[in-house]
Amino acid sequence: MPDQRLLLTDKSVEKLPLATEGQYFVRDTELRGFLILIGKRTKTFMAQGEFWRDGKRQFSSRLKLGECGEITTRDARVRAKEALASIAKGIRPGEAATTRSDEVTLREAWGRYHDAHLKRKGRHDKTIQGYKDHVERLFEAWLDVPLGKLGRNPKLVADRHDEITEQNGPYMANNAMRTFRAIYNHALKSNMNLPARNPTIAIDWNREVRRETGLGPADLPAWLAALLKVANPIRREFHLFSLLSGSRPDALRRVRMEHIDFRQRILHFPTPKGGAKKAFDIPLSRAMMRSIIRAMRAGRALFEEEAEFWLFPARSNDGHLIEYWENRKVLPKWGNDLRQSYRTLAQAAGLSEIDIHLLMNHSLPGVNAGYITRERLLNNHLRKQQERISMIVLSSIEKAAPEVREELRAWLCKSNLTFDE
Repeated sequence: MPDQRLLLTDKSVEKLPLATEGQYFVRDTELRGFLILIGKRTKTFMAQGEFWRDGKRQFSSRLKLGECGEITTRDARVRAKEALASIAKGIRPGEAATTRSDEVTLREAWGRYHDAHLKRKGRHDKTIQGYKDHVERLFEAWLDVPLGKLGRNPKLVADRHDEITEQNGPYMANNAMRTFRAIYNHALKSNMNLPARNPTIAIDWNREVRRETGLGPADLPAWLAALLKVANPIRREFHLFSLLSGSRPDALRRVRMEHIDFRQRILHFPTPKGGAKKAFDIPLSRAMMRSIIRAMRAGRALFEEEAEFWLFPARSNDGHLIEYWENRKVLPKWGNDLRQSYRTLAQAAGLSEIDIHLLMNHSLPGVNAGYITRERLLNNHLRKQQERISMIVLSSIEKAAPEVREELRAWLCKSNLTFDE
């Protein structure tokens, strides 16, 4: 039977015959989108409207309002008006008229990711600050935009990636979009009506090339000679220790005196990259111990109060070294350059991949490596490996320019240490 049009009232609905076969609709002549579905046994009030989101027609949606006999036509009409108003606002049929699950904004999703994921899992403050910068600076215009809108329009995400690439560089664009991808995936767990495919799928990621800025054995004499020109003795020891240990500079500048076990010659990092669960120890070579003692002496002379707590003290709000950058015309390599240098020197010293991973606190490759108990190797095997790396640095003094060779020897090799060698 073809669809009919009729002013729907209790009386007119009661007179409508049940379908002899199939179903047919009777649409209200007064309220567009209000209709009744007539079947062989039941008459069902319904609302039907065009479902639009973000300026695009999604589908024609129908919502059951109630069975004839269970609700009056008047009540059904009221419900139809409410349903049609919700559909007009882009709310899916059946969703609550309060907060829709896919109406979570980027600001809200970021807040939950920050508290429930980053903070709860003990992520480092510097890591959290990086995420915060991406969201609140590079995605500031999106903070109050529903994630669902971005999920349904991946081109918006791809275009923003292109804009950040042009304005802030390819590496920043990739990192920012990795942050967005992580927040979206986290929000998806508790907002099931978000599009399941992360919109970052539309991005043409920028090519990233690891920067090869490490020092090799042949580069050490010139670098050590340049390090001599750094006037501040605490900063000088900081850079040297960065090279000898391969430590991340952000973790190294926070080393407290209680983190150093002088008797066992071990340095503890309680909150490295990855948080407290990644805490680890490294063995200290003789050269590293000399550097520590020189830094302590310089710290007590320059910053007596701060030196009581910090290995690399400074007159800062935190009491320790904050900025560690140097003029590259004076010192060409510092910071993470020296971590890469340590990895290069370890390879030159003939260390195995597993030993290098253990000393640098990297994840161990392979299943069998997971059975290694790192702590059992610290005071013997790993310390010997650490000594091998340090000896490459010290032996390079003999290849330094004659005018600085004796000064380097006096600095790095002659020391009245008080620890048991």
